[in-house]
Amino acid sequence: MEVSTKHPRRAVMASGAVLCVLSATASAGELVGRVSDASGVKSLRSAEIEIVELGRRTQSGPDGRFRFADVPNGHFVLRANYVGADPVELPIDIAGDTATEANIQIGAVDEILVVGQFANQAGALSRQRAADGVQSVLTRDGIGQFPDQNVAESLRRVPGMSVQNDQGEGRFIVLRGLDPRLNAVSVNGARVPSPESDNRSMPLDTISSDQIESIEIKKTLTPDMDGDTIGGSVEINTTSAFDRKGRFFGATVEGSYNEQTDQWSPKASVNFSDVYGGRLGLAAGLSYYDRRFGSEGVEASGWDVNDDGLAYADEFDFRNYDVTRKRISGSLSLDYRASQNTDLYLRGLVSSFEDQEYRSRLVLGFDEAPGAGDDGSATFSSDDGEIKAEREMKDRKETQDVYSIVAGGKTYRGPWTLDYLASSSRAEEKEPSALYSNFARSFEDAGEMAITMRGLDGLRPGFVVSDAALFNDAAEYEFDTFELNHGKSVDREHSLRFDLARDFNLDAGAAQLKFGGKLRSRDKSYDLRLYAYDDVVEGDKPTLAGLATSVDYALAGINPTVSHSATRGYFNANRANLVLNEADSAFDSNSSDYKVGEDIVAGYVMGSFDARQWKLVGGVRVEHTRDDIRGKLVERSEDDEVSVTAQARDRRYTDVLPSLNLRFDASDEMVLRAGVYRSLVRPNLADLAPRFLVAENDEAELGNPDLDPYKAWNYDLSAEWYFGRNAVLQVGPFYKRIDDFIVTTYASDTVYDGTPVDELSRPDNGGQATVFGVELNYQQALDFLPAPFDGVLVGANYTYVDSEGRFNTEDGQRKIALPGTSKTVYNAMLGYEKHGFSLRLAATHRSEYLDEVSPGADEDRWVLSHLQYDLTARYRVTPQLQIFAEGINLGDEPFRAVYRGTAAGGDRLSQFEEYSWTAKAGLRFSFAAQGQ
Repeated sequence: MEVSTKHPRRAVMASGAVLCVLSATASAGELVGRVSDASGVKSLRSAEIEIVELGRRTQSGPDGRFRFADVPNGHFVLRANYVGADPVELPIDIAGDTATEANIQIGAVDEILVVGQFANQAGALSRQRAADGVQSVLTRDGIGQFPDQNVAESLRRVPGMSVQNDQGEGRFIVLRGLDPRLNAVSVNGARVPSPESDNRSMPLDTISSDQIESIEIKKTLTPDMDGDTIGGSVEINTTSAFDRKGRFFGATVEGSYNEQTDQWSPKASVNFSDVYGGRLGLAAGLSYYDRRFGSEGVEASGWDVNDDGLAYADEFDFRNYDVTRKRISGSLSLDYRASQNTDLYLRGLVSSFEDQEYRSRLVLGFDEAPGAGDDGSATFSSDDGEIKAEREMKDRKETQDVYSIVAGGKTYRGPWTLDYLASSSRAEEKEPSALYSNFARSFEDAGEMAITMRGLDGLRPGFVVSDAALFNDAAEYEFDTFELNHGKSVDREHSLRFDLARDFNLDAGAAQLKFGGKLRSRDKSYDLRLYAYDDVVEGDKPTLAGLATSVDYALAGINPTVSHSATRGYFNANRANLVLNEADSAFDSNSSDYKVGEDIVAGYVMGSFDARQWKLVGGVRVEHTRDDIRGKLVERSEDDEVSVTAQARDRRYTDVLPSLNLRFDASDEMVLRAGVYRSLVRPNLADLAPRFLVAENDEAELGNPDLDPYKAWNYDLSAEWYFGRNAVLQVGPFYKRIDDFIVTTYASDTVYDGTPVDELSRPDNGGQATVFGVELNYQQALDFLPAPFDGVLVGANYTYVDSEGRFNTEDGQRKIALPGTSKTVYNAMLGYEKHGFSLRLAATHRSEYLDEVSPGADEDRWVLSHLQYDLTARYRVTPQLQIFAEGINLGDEPFRAVYRGTAAGGDRLSQFEEYSWTAKAGLRFSFAAQGQ
């Protein structure tokens, strides 16, 4: 039965069941209740609840509950709307000093509101529609599944969203095509720090999707939100027992196969939740993933032309990765209803990540330009200059441990609402005993060796040598360096927050005055102990013979490679006979260390006014920041004496951040929004440190304690047409004016403080940047079509971004695209769901973006476009058992980066890396008890 909101009385009981119960324990004139699906099992969040005659609106919370305070006595109609279901209306009577409880069940018993793709889309659109500002939402369904098997792949489907990969796996969020550093990520209302020494943001793979209830991407800010984002605020919410009414248990087992390595990887998870006595809720989850994969790649640098105009690069780096990543993550949520007016909660999150990486490298370096070649090749000869070949093994086990504890609650007293929260988070990364083993051979004699590099006009170069027996003879490669690293990064953040709100009921509508404060205290440190050995005490230097192995590598012939097990065994047994380069060890160890403290004190005041068709939310937030920056000035004399001087900086600044959001319900189907807000993005803490960090590949980083934060004015418009039961068509232009944007500049083959480096990078503030863009989004469940086509879902979204920034160089001012910003991002999805079968084909595309900036525009690095196809299939064998399969990166899309502006002209290879496709298959069991 189709229900029209033009005739509200007809909708009573039409698409749901309603129970009204009187209770004498609450305050007079209060209306409370809970919204759930027809089964009573799953709470429905962000259902819009309205007292029709009064024009007062609210929305159901995470547990499906809603509340109206100070409701006058009388007879009213209560209306509930949820995307994907017909509206529900019921009569209510508010009398005297009693409170009325209205529990609303939406949807028919046979209507799918909480399971599958239809449920995911309905839940997401309901939250989007009910929001005060511009936002997108990703939700899991009633049995705990996202549209895809992990969070990264699911986030690719959200309008304006993409994901930045690491080793073919999504790690950082790209919102509206902007650099991930411009986004903020919170878990359960608190920031979770990054275990990585050079990042501020939490990696996306820290938390398993099995512990997540929803992800909200807020693209406009209100004063009660942290003001440190320009792209948007990503809020991850873990599960709560009150998400359901009754006991729930779920378990998943799966295996994934990576074609690159021809290996299977196991994964398993369990989730449990229950409510005890109607007041205490417990939800817990545990996930384990042992991922085995690999990749092949090649990098090039030093592009130039010889006297005859022949293009070449003077260094090529062929790499093979063998990686095992193990993750164990768990979550625990406790919810307690201390009284009818007070809810308390405790949320805990723990994640342990172990990354064992074996990287084999063959590095070819050429001292002189090639003597012969053509458009796609160059021949280097030892007749003209030295040819150096290095065979290296990186044997590194990295562990990352993250925990976060959030405790808080909400208390109601008549028209007053008090929210309070305290959090403590810690992230740590340890890299003990990482061993870098390098064996080298130089060809300098006339006629000794010639190497022809091929494919230089593309992105997959190879090579041919004149004497393969000599080039591949392991006994010819002598020990050059052993480098042993012990690195440790620690990042801690603690916060306190309170929000106090007062509701006012006016003749023209409902108003609220709200104010609050927040204290955030963070400190991040990195300590490196490095030991470099470059000679032996006595005897001959070891050669690669006896320490060699071979790897599968399709791009070129890089064998023999260094055996990680044999080399580590040799190093441990013979370390006493190795000569420690004390100057290199002391310089690199001390120059890498830093410690940065950041304290933020914030306060705000905001007001909102809801007048039936339109709602206005505005106010101002003030944030005061104090940085305590500590590093080391490390100097090296000509006779290799190393001196270390402690460096310390203290700086403070205050930002005033006003914001205004307007929502206008033009009709029952059309929602218009406008927003303007001021925001900032603070620099990476590692970038502030006064330090000089040299990586193992002779790439160096300089810190800059004078960095200012990004500051931006942000303007958003949005028109959303909810033209069907489970459909939306929307358009959203946006504009950002950014001051003091941060750009990292790179210089090649230079010397800093007496240390030669292949590449030196330093972050600096640019001038002003502008970003203009538009988002388009279409999603629809085609359930109006005749069977069997009524199970089809379609979706597509497109984001266009035009950015421009200016910064000063030695040659004058330079205009560039904002680093890390893609011009276009689009996603497309075709799904089908019926009779227990679910199929989903998705494609996501991110266009090229500027990754590294050279001062003279002669060696800018661009990451090229990425297009990925994924396919997911599921079948529900029984109500409790589901089988599924998934294919990821079916098009075998590689990672590609190029240099532009070099003397060689055109796009020239910087990095090429391929990961192949991955297939997954598994079983999911779930049990949900009937609500009471």
